[in-house]
Amino acid sequence: QVEIEIKYEGYIEKQRREIEKFKNIESVKIPQDFDFTAVYGLSNELKEKLSSVRPISLGQASRVEGMTPAALSVLMVSLKTGRKGAA
Repeated sequence: QVEIEIKYEGYIEKQRREIEKFKNIESVKIPQDFDFTAVYGLSNELKEKLSSVRPISLGQASRVEGMTPAALSVLMVSLKTGRKGAA
């Protein structure tokens, strides 16, 4: 048992960090008036979907069809820095 715990400790810790990161993403709110079409780095298709769905949090946005981890990161950076449009 101890050998197994030691062997998989790194993997378990990585999973814990991923869960914590996911919880943080879930709670990040998106302003009601946020202009998804002005976010540089998102595909036009995703901009349209996000504008139509109007997710209220990054967690909800992460579940929009077509959302990729890279696009979610772009959206998160735009929200945190307040930067939209061309960089």
